[in-house]
Amino acid sequence: MFRLLIEFFSGDENDVSVRRDGESIVLAVGDRDYELTRDEATDLQEAVGAALTERREFFRTEGVHREDGTYEVSRRGADSAGNSKVFESFEALTRMFDRLPDEFTADDVGRTGITGSRRHMLVRHFAEHPQFDCGISHRNPLTAEKTCEERASDDAELVDAIAD
Repeated sequence: MFRLLIEFFSGDENDVSVRRDGESIVLAVGDRDYELTRDEATDLQEAVGAALTERREFFRTEGVHREDGTYEVSRRGADSAGNSKVFESFEALTRMFDRLPDEFTADDVGRTGITGSRRHMLVRHFAEHPQFDCGISHRNPLTAEKTCEERASDDAELVDAIAD
C-alpha cells in the first residue's frame, strides 16, 4: 500500500521504487534516493496515512477525507449512518456544489438524489467549509447563498456597464 500511495502522489508508477538495503529502506522518487531507517519509514507511513484520513470539525458538521479516497460529511458528534453521506471523492462534492444554483435550499440538494435530513446537513456543510464560498442566508427554509468573488466582480462589471 505504501508504494501505491507514493505512486499516486508522484503521478508516474515508473518514477517510484522502494527497496530494502540491509537494515535501511531506500525510497527512489525520480532521480533521487531517500534512505530511511525502519523507524523513519514507519513514521512516514503513519504520517501519510494520517494525512489521507484528515477529519475537520465545524460548528454543526464534520468532513472526513477517508483512506480509500472517499469524503464523508456527517453531523458533528453523530454516530449513525443516517447522519452522514459518503461521496466518491471531495471533488465529487465540489462538483455537486458547482451545479447548485447561486441560492439553494435543501430541496435543491435533494434534486441530486440525496434524501431526508442529509439535505439540510449538506447545506450547512457547504456554508461551514471554507472551500465552499457560501453562507446561510435564511434559516426557514434553510437557504445558502453562494458568495464567490467571481460573481461579485461580474455584478460590479454589470453595474459599471449600466452606469456608462
